[in-house]
Amino acid sequence: MKFLAALAAISGLALLTALIGYLGVDSVLQALVSSRWGTVLVVIARAVALAGAGIGWWLVLTPKSPGTSVFIGLRYIRDAINTLIPLAVVGGDVIGARLLSHFGIAASAAIASVLVDIFLQVVCLTILLLAGLAIVAGLVGAQRVTGAALAILVVAVPAVTGFFLTLNFGAFEPVVRRLVAFGEKHQWAVFDHAVDLGDWLQQIWRSHRNLLLSLGVHLGTVFFGATEVWIALSFMGYPVTPLAAIAIEGLGQGSRAAAFVLPGGLGVQDGTLIAASALFGVPADVALAMALIKRVPDLALGIPSLLAWQALEGRRMWSKRRP
Repeated sequence: MKFLAALAAISGLALLTALIGYLGVDSVLQALVSSRWGTVLVVIARAVALAGAGIGWWLVLTPKSPGTSVFIGLRYIRDAINTLIPLAVVGGDVIGARLLSHFGIAASAAIASVLVDIFLQVVCLTILLLAGLAIVAGLVGAQRVTGAALAILVVAVPAVTGFFLTLNFGAFEPVVRRLVAFGEKHQWAVFDHAVDLGDWLQQIWRSHRNLLLSLGVHLGTVFFGATEVWIALSFMGYPVTPLAAIAIEGLGQGSRAAAFVLPGGLGVQDGTLIAASALFGVPADVALAMALIKRVPDLALGIPSLLAWQALEGRRMWSKRRP
């Protein structure tokens, strides 16, 4: 597993390096430099988006949960692990559920909240992707994107529907077994008590108001992510309309999800962003610079989040050792 993860990471880096080499290092660097304060604003935009995602997660468990700050902080950690550590994408979410249980939330409730939170994010990303396809279809003609749209619908709709049915009607025993096995392997005894996961899932699904609020926050957060594209291109002298930014972001996020075996969709997302930006008159070197700028928050926010994760783990171990 670790070998395959390392191979995927190397492949993604090789593809990204090849893109930079093909388009020219000098031109890409020149475009990056021209962004100036745009990169800082992109980092701020990502921080706001992650905070929004944390609030969306908090709403799933309201009012049986700690304050929003806990969920926002753990949401940063979930994203950092999923992006920067070449493990299975579920790694950060599993760890996020375990960390949440250290703040007075039952283990089953924490796991249930993460599962529902992932489902809501998948729904919102699917909506963003379809919105991007619709915008592109209006620009270049429906015939040129109908095949791609149908292919995505064929995969996305059954996946989202199956995810919902699995969570809502109790077909989650294999998920529980895997979580418990994962916890036992890493000596996380908290997952041994995840036997009433089904009851917690049912409680969450019955909280229709909280689910709708969470869905609305997640949807707004996902579309807000398009501001990263808009800011980066504007500061580099190639402004695009908000609809164009949504289309570029939607296709980029779709490719990142499809290339889940690569950490952060390395190479694949960047190539998609270049192709999508070209439809709106953005040169390839500028588009690649924009794609690289969008990766700056991964490090600027991810590294401190990983350090915070280790600090939480250290504090927990220290408290266990104290008499």
